[in-house]
This record gives sequence, C-alpha cells and structure tokens, in this order.
Amino acid sequence: MHYRTTFLSTILAFAAQSTLAAKTIDVVVGGPGILQYNPPFVNADVGDRIHFIFKEKNHTVTQSTFDNPCTQSVGGFDSGFHPVASGATVFPEVLLEVPDLDPIWIFCRQANHCQQGMVFSVNPGDKFAAFQAAAKASGGGATSTGGPAASGIITVTTTVTVSGSAVPTTYTTTTSSSATSSSTPSGGIDHKVIVGGPGVLAYNPSNISAQVGDTITFEFHQKNHTVTASSFDTPCHALSSTSTTGQLGFDSGFMAVADGATEFPTFTIRVNDTNPIWAYCRQANHCGSGMVFAANAVESGPKNFTAFQDLAKQQNGTSTNAPPPNSAGVQATTSTMLSVFNILLVVAFSDLMIILS
Repeated sequence: MHYRTTFLSTILAFAAQSTLAAKTIDVVVGGPGILQYNPPFVNADVGDRIHFIFKEKNHTVTQSTFDNPCTQSVGGFDSGFHPVASGATVFPEVLLEVPDLDPIWIFCRQANHCQQGMVFSVNPGDKFAAFQAAAKASGGGATSTGGPAASGIITVTTTVTVSGSAVPTTYTTTTSSSATSSSTPSGGIDHKVIVGGPGVLAYNPSNISAQVGDTITFEFHQKNHTVTASSFDTPCHALSSTSTTGQLGFDSGFMAVADGATEFPTFTIRVNDTNPIWAYCRQANHCGSGMVFAANAVESGPKNFTAFQDLAKQQNGTSTNAPPPNSAGVQATTSTMLSVFNILLVVAFSDLMIILS
C-alpha cells in the first residue's frame, strides 16, 4: 500500500511539473503603421509555444534561413496572410511550438516588409542584429507571393495529360461567374476567382478554361480559406502528399478575412499549359462540401468538373489530409507534454482505484 501511494504521488508530481514546464510567449505582428514583430526575438525552450497575434494591416509569419532572410526556406512553414482592418477588435492568432533549441528565422512576406526589417527569430543567440541587417540589405521584394500588395506569380506545372497531349482551349467562364478578366504584362488574360464570402463555401467561378500564359488570381473573401493543388482522383488531398512523381503543387496557405473587410488578399498562379488544374480548400470539411476548383477540365470526358466535385463530396473532406509543404506548418499543435500528462493521469487513476478497493 505504501509503495502504491508513493508511486501515485510521484506520478502526479511529475505530470504537474511536465505540464507547467512549457510556456506560451506572446508576439504581436504588425499594428497601425507598424512593420515589426514585438518583441523582435525571443528565447524559448523545447515545447514552448510562440503565440503570434496579428494586428493591422496584412502580414505573415514565414520561415526563412539566416543566409536568405526574405525568402521562404524549402519546406519552411508559412502562416498565410492575415488581413486585419483598422479598428478591429478581434485578431487572428497562430501558434508555433518550438521543436528544439536551434534558431528559427522568420520574416513577413508582404511586399517589401522584410526589406524594411520586419523579421523575427526564436533562439537567435547573438545573431539577430546581423539577420535583420541582412534582410534590410537584400533589396527588392519578397520571393513568396500573396496578399494585396504582393506582385509575384507562382509558376504552376501539371503533368496530367488528356489522350497523351494537351488540349487547346479558349477563355470561357460559367454563366454565374462574377469574375472579371484583364490583360497580363505577358499578353495573356488574368482570370479573377472569388474565394468564399459570407456564408459561401465556393470558388466563383469554380470551373474555367485558360490559355498558356494566362494567370489566375484568387481573391480571398470571408472567412478563412485556401486554394491548394490536388489531383482528380484525390480531390481533398494536397498534390504534394499524393503525387508519385514528386510534384509539390501550389498552396496559398490560409487566408483569414474578417467580416466587414474592404481589403482582400490575393494569390496568383500562371498557366503553363492547357492540362487540367485541380484545386480545393483544405479548411475543415470545405472540400467535402464541394469547395473545389478546376481549370481546363475536359467537360466532354469522364474527368470533368462535376465528376471532380462529386468525388470530393464522396471522399468527405480533408480530415485525414496532411498539410502541404511551405504552407501552414505554423498551426495550433498538441503539446507532447500534455499527451504525457494525459497518459500519466490514466495510470495514476488506475492505481488510485486499486488503493481505494
């Protein structure tokens, strides 16, 4: 009995100590006229959580390297753009759990914010000043795209073929489309697609045709959506997680838009050929509700847009889908310490029941 009582006390003490060991560190991102993270760097232990609070106007938390401060690192996390209107009282939040004691380098990929010194670091040692100086000296705009002020274009390459060759198409939209088109600098057409909106789980238009050299600009409205490349056969899974040929596909990251917003983040892709492009929203079960998009789907064949959308609904969403690379790897995570705590509580409770019996 003494052994079991001592064991129970030890388990509970260890569990409590483990739970209390991790801490949450608040970091404010932006603000009215502010291009900085506050504080600009923190020191953290393994298991600690960095709590990013997004203020005005529209910023990201994007991982880079020390040597390339204003370029998203390969496989690095990205929060996506979080537009916040002036006078807002509710602010988007993102949690980053610290996996080890190595430095983590971060920047904002909106326009030239990074080049103006908007960078952040976890455990930088004595290198933060050099990191920020390198960002300011890098010149130009950030190499990642998104947000209203971003001007870059993501190159999209697909390998899906129809009867062994690309299908020539001309620009058309569905009759319910509210999208507009305009010329691009390369002479192609830019197709505007509205993503979401109040109570809307759809892309509008959701099915278009585009020529080589055209661009597709996704304009994000309320609430919080993505546009993520997939394949026809697995509509609700990122192409990067299903491709057998190493395709990464594209992913906008989550774009949170507040009710009443008047500025909307955008994400642009370029069409390199007329092979079908398949995409979906990876928020909760939006894909399973039919929130999918296609460009250059062959409507006369079995792999048309309606079949793609029906398949998405049958597969019932993205609950088992892993996040694609370079996307919202910054997300709320379950602490390992909390998991240990739960397990230990079960063991302790079992021993307590034996003692009481």
